[in-house]
Amino acid sequence: MNPDPHKIFPINEITSLTYIKPTITKPNIIVGEFSYYAGQDFQEQVTHHYEFIGDKLIIGKFCQIAAGVEFVMNGANHQMNCASTFPFYIFEGWNEEAPKISDLPLKGDTVVGNDVWIGQNATILPGVHVGDGAIIGLNSVVSNNIPPYTIAVGNPARVIRKRFDDELIDLLLKLKWWDKTINEIQRLIPLLVCSDLEKVKHELRKLVSE
Repeated sequence: MNPDPHKIFPINEITSLTYIKPTITKPNIIVGEFSYYAGQDFQEQVTHHYEFIGDKLIIGKFCQIAAGVEFVMNGANHQMNCASTFPFYIFEGWNEEAPKISDLPLKGDTVVGNDVWIGQNATILPGVHVGDGAIIGLNSVVSNNIPPYTIAVGNPARVIRKRFDDELIDLLLKLKWWDKTINEIQRLIPLLVCSDLEKVKHELRKLVSE
């Protein structure tokens, strides 16, 4: 039996972990197949996400998102190019019109690549791009872009090291295993879970040259 990306609970008799994609109902949240969240309602972890702003949260395939991770979207930002940051316009009784979108400090879409592991209670701030294969440590606050296949920790999150050498990173980015068919990925699993990285590089050189 092949894995089913449309199944909300992918582990029998366990309801504390869900595949995210089949739970999404909001058009501005886009999640790839087989990415999972250690919880039931992933959309509750996406905060300050207002349709009138139009920003998107885009998450790739095979991501692993721990409990308590929060994606703070652009709606959390206040106008900063005027004397006060107080949003009078959202409260009753104040005579202020909503600011123009162009006056708000919007940072664009938040994008998480493929095969990204985000540790428990991490916070991803608006407009951040996290590269394929990156690891974000628990309790980290990510305010800047994180390159592919790096490990970032802290508040603010800083890259502490690359996961692999440059050649292996380049080979993995060329392979894009997450875009292959289920049957192809099944055949690649022994390589993907192999800790002999020299062997992995040797095999990937052949695969990406085919």
